Amino acid sequence: MKALILVGGYGTRLRPLTLTSPKPLVEFCNKPIVLHQIEALAKVGVTHVILAVSYKADLLEAELSSISKELGITISTSYEEVPLGTAGPLALAKQLIRDDDHADASKPPPFFVLNSDVICPFPFQDMLDFHRKHAREGTIVVTKVDEPSKYGVVVFENDGKIKRFVEKPTEFVSNKINAGLYIFNQDILDRIEVKPTSIEKDIFPLMASEQQLYAYPLKDSGFWMDVGQPADYLTGMCMYLHELRHSSPGALAPSSPHIHPPVIIDPSSSIGSDCHIGPNVVIGPGVRIEDGVRIRRSAIFRDTVIRSHSWIDSSILGWKCVIGKWVRIENVTVTGEDVIIKDELYVNGGRILPHKEIKESIPEPSIIM
Repeated sequence: MKALILVGGYGTRLRPLTLTSPKPLVEFCNKPIVLHQIEALAKVGVTHVILAVSYKADLLEAELSSISKELGITISTSYEEVPLGTAGPLALAKQLIRDDDHADASKPPPFFVLNSDVICPFPFQDMLDFHRKHAREGTIVVTKVDEPSKYGVVVFENDGKIKRFVEKPTEFVSNKINAGLYIFNQDILDRIEVKPTSIEKDIFPLMASEQQLYAYPLKDSGFWMDVGQPADYLTGMCMYLHELRHSSPGALAPSSPHIHPPVIIDPSSSIGSDCHIGPNVVIGPGVRIEDGVRIRRSAIFRDTVIRSHSWIDSSILGWKCVIGKWVRIENVTVTGEDVIIKDELYVNGGRILPHKEIKESIPEPSIIM
C-alpha cells in the first residue's frame, strides 16, 4: 500500500520555527511531526510514502533517507512548482500512487492521504477495515468538536454514508468535522486534474452526492489536533503527553519532587538542582537546564541552554537558543533557531526570528525581526 502526505508550502503558521526547518521536520515531542505519521503508516503495511511538497524538498529528502532505511519503506517526494491546493497534489502524484504491478490489476489497493499537521492516535487499520467493508470510493475520518459553528461540519448516516457538508452552521446539524485523514480507492485519481483544486470543496461534495464517500468517526477516547500553529502545537503536545500516560508510560520521565508528569526528557539533556519541570513539558536532546529553573507547558528544542532561575510557561524554544538568568518567558512565545535572550528580561508572546539577540524586554506580543 501507499500513502500521500500533503506537506504543502512554507509553513507560515509555524514561523519562526519553519524559517530554518521544513515544517514536517519540526520536532513534536522529540520526533519530527511527519515521522509520527510515517511510523503509524508503516505499522499497517504501507511500503511507499509520497510527500507532496513545494518548499525545501531537497532538505526533506536528505533527512528522510535514513528514516526510509530504518523503517524499510520507500519515501519519495512529489514537487509542486505552483500551489495545487489539497486535491491537485493527488493528480500530480498519480504515477507514483498508481500500483500497476499489483497482482490483481482490476482491484488495485486503496491508498491513504493525510494532512501533515495532524496528530492523533492514527487509526489506520480501523480505517482500512471500515473502508473495505463499505466498498465505496472514499473514507474520511471525522472528529467531534465542542463548537461546530466555527467549522465546516460533516452530516452522515448511522452507517457512515455522508449526506452533505455544512459550512459554519448557525443551527445544530452535526458536531463532526473533517480530521484530515483519508483513504481512497485509486478511482478518485480520475476525478482530479493537475490544477489548484480543493478536495474539501470541489471533490468531496460530488463524491457524497454519488454516495461514494463515508465518514469514520474517531473514538471519543482518542485525541486529535492540527498542530500547524504554535498555540495548537502546545495543546496537541499536552494531549499527546496525556495519551502516553496510558499507552506508553515508559516513554515519560518518572515522577519526582522536581518532575511533575507528564514530561518527556531526552536522556542526553541535563537538569540542575531545585528545578521544577512540568506538567506538560518536552525537553529535547542536548538541552542544558541550570539550577532553579521552572518550566511548564512548553517544548524546549535540541541544544538549547536555560540559565539559572528562569521561568518558561506555554512557549516553544527553538534549537540552540541561550536563555539568560532570571528570564521570564510566557504566553506562547516562540523563538527561532539560535536566539539569545539576555539576563533578567521578560518576553510576553514574542515571535523571535532566528539568530536574534534580545537585550530588552518584550512586554506585549510582537514579532522581533
